[in-house]
Amino acid sequence: MFNHKQTKNRLPLPQGFSAAGISAGIKKKNSDMALIVSETPAVSAAVFTTNQIKAAPVKWDLRVVKHDCAQAIVMNSGNANACTGVQGMTDTEVMAALTAGKLGIQPLNVFVCSTGTIGKPLPMEKISAGIEKLFEHLSPENGMDAAEAMMTTDRVSKTVTAEIEIKGKPVRITGLAKGSGMIEPNMATMLAFILTDAAVEKHGLQCLLRVAADSSFNRITVDGDRSTNDSVICLANGMAGNDVLSRDSQDWTLFRHTLEKILFDLAMMIVKDGEGATRVITIKVRGAASHGEADEAARAIANSMLNKTAWAGNCPNWGRIMDAIGYSYAQVQEDKVDIDYDDLPAVRGGTAAGTSEEELIQAVSKEAFVIHINLNLGRGEAIVYTCNCTEDYVRINAE
Repeated sequence: MFNHKQTKNRLPLPQGFSAAGISAGIKKKNSDMALIVSETPAVSAAVFTTNQIKAAPVKWDLRVVKHDCAQAIVMNSGNANACTGVQGMTDTEVMAALTAGKLGIQPLNVFVCSTGTIGKPLPMEKISAGIEKLFEHLSPENGMDAAEAMMTTDRVSKTVTAEIEIKGKPVRITGLAKGSGMIEPNMATMLAFILTDAAVEKHGLQCLLRVAADSSFNRITVDGDRSTNDSVICLANGMAGNDVLSRDSQDWTLFRHTLEKILFDLAMMIVKDGEGATRVITIKVRGAASHGEADEAARAIANSMLNKTAWAGNCPNWGRIMDAIGYSYAQVQEDKVDIDYDDLPAVRGGTAAGTSEEELIQAVSKEAFVIHINLNLGRGEAIVYTCNCTEDYVRINAE
């Protein structure tokens, strides 16, 4: 049995999980603190930004994930607590300690996440009062409140839930994410919390989460900027009562596919909600000398501001794609390059394929389209999902 859906007004949490989202006054408007708690200790897995500059909560969470289990995630939006020195680390530890104290657990069983403006100290008086308030609102029914509190420049909250059956035991996996700008992964991008009541072996869960992030969050880019705070955290509390899943389990493939689908859906929601974006563009490169070179070419195209603005203006300027391929680190021979917009040939052998300008304009005017590039040099291939760049992106980031 498999039931998978994107959620809107209600977010069903797995057994044993409660959540809350409140306004602590960190942001001028909207909610800005969230809490997720498991009734019992949960196996944890996580992947984090590879930016050399890491926010204080990321440094803390790198310690938390080394422990066998965790039981809570506390987060704030509106302030990244990055580049805040010793005080920033102290404030993170205080957030963990205050949450742990309310639950009667150790601070190192609490993940802490922050997102927002870099370089400003946390308003700890508001944070401390916010943690108290979060516990007052903690409920299995308040998952959507937590998802909304995660948002910064997001236009919409991003949540997905799925239900599967493992040897007669119903299992639920629920994902919450935020992300809209500063999106260019080398791990994952944004914040994402994955919750499940499945019993899962820790090492297998960690490996699975990393692989799933590679095929989802690591395949997206909005603006080529990698955050200091990127974190994807998974908690599995085992309350479904299934036999512990490992990579040797009969149902591992079902669990893996479900988790991968949830991460992929969340990643695509982020691309669709990219700051100022109006179109989703899929870049598929094949025929490269290696998979790595295909990835280099795809990212060069996806992150080119010339391309992103052309897509915003319904302009099928394939010369900009050729240019990006040429300055990428991928090997390329001009007279071997083919480019298609969806199923329309734009370039053959490095020159115009003869398709009319009107047809190509129509192809890039859709809300979603695919650009196929064949370098015709080898078997390397890669895929990257991105969006266009409009004037709204400048407006949002000029504030």
